[in-house]
Amino acid sequence: MVEKILITGGAGFIESHLVDLLATKGYDVYIVDNLSSGRMENVSTRENVFFIMGDIRNVDLMKSLIIKHQFDYVFNLAAVASVAESIDNPLETHKVNHEAVVHLLGLLREYNSNLKRFIFSSSAAVYGNCPELPKKETSDIRLLSPYAIDKYASEQYVLAYGRLYDLPMVAVRFFNVYGPRQNPASDYSGVLSIVKNCFEQNKQFTIYGDGTQTRDFVYVKDVIQALELVMLKNEMQHAVYNVGTGRSTSLNDIIAALSKSFEKELNITVKASRAGDIKDSLADISAITSHGYQPHYDINRGLSEYVKEELEICFK
Repeated sequence: MVEKILITGGAGFIESHLVDLLATKGYDVYIVDNLSSGRMENVSTRENVFFIMGDIRNVDLMKSLIIKHQFDYVFNLAAVASVAESIDNPLETHKVNHEAVVHLLGLLREYNSNLKRFIFSSSAAVYGNCPELPKKETSDIRLLSPYAIDKYASEQYVLAYGRLYDLPMVAVRFFNVYGPRQNPASDYSGVLSIVKNCFEQNKQFTIYGDGTQTRDFVYVKDVIQALELVMLKNEMQHAVYNVGTGRSTSLNDIIAALSKSFEKELNITVKASRAGDIKDSLADISAITSHGYQPHYDINRGLSEYVKEELEICFK
C-alpha cells in the first residue's frame, strides 16, 4: 500500500523541493496551501501529487483530510515566515504559526491512528542574539519577535505532545536556507537570494555594517536530506535538531563568490549597522550528524548550482 504524506505549505520554497523528492520516491503527497506566499509553478505535476487549495487555520478542512487519508507522515512547514510581518500583525501571525499547529496536533492525536512521524519546522530565530557560537539545541533561547515566540512555543507543543501522548514527533530548526525557487521579493528572503537578484537585475544592494557579519548558509538540498532523515529514523523522536552546515560565511564572501559567477561587480551602498541586527550565527549540527546527516554543499558548490539552476529555469 502506498504511504501518504501531508505537507502543509507545499507550494513554498523549501516545501516544494521536499514534495519533488518524496513524490519521486513513490509516496502519495498531499499539499495544503493557500498560496499566500507559495506559488503554483512550484507544485509538481506528477500524478501522485495532490494539491488542496486551503488554509491550515481551517480546522474542518484539516479534520476531513486527516479522517479521509490517514496520513503516514505529516510535515508542518506552512507559516507566516516573515519576522517583519509578525511584528506588524502579531495576532494574525499567531493564528497561523501557533494556533493552527496546536489544532493540527489535536486532530492527529484524535483521528490519525497510524501516524509514523510528525515533523515541525522551527527556526534559528529562536536563538535571537545569543552570543554563544556555534549555537547548540541547548543554547539560550532569546525570543526577539512574535515570529520567534510562536516558533518556539509550537516546537515545544510538538515535543510535549510526543512525550505526553506517545506520538512520533520531531522538530527542526532551520538556519539560513537558500536555493532555487526562493523568492527575492519576499520579506523573508534570505540575504543571499536578495544579493543574487541584485546581480541579475543590476540593482543596488545595501550593506548594513562592514559586511563581515556571518551566517550558516545551508543549501536547500541539504535541508531536504535532513527532513527525509528525521522522517525515517525511528530514534529521532521527541527532540529538536539544528539544520545547517556547521560552517560560517560572511556577507562579503557571498558577494565575492557571486561576483565571480556573474563576472561583474555589485553596486553597493554601505550604511550603519541596524539596532538589533545579529552579528554572527552558526549552527552546531553534531546532534543531527550523529544520526547520519552530512551536508554535501559548501557555499561555493551551493552557489554554483543555485545560479545554474535559476538560469536554466529562466531560459526554458
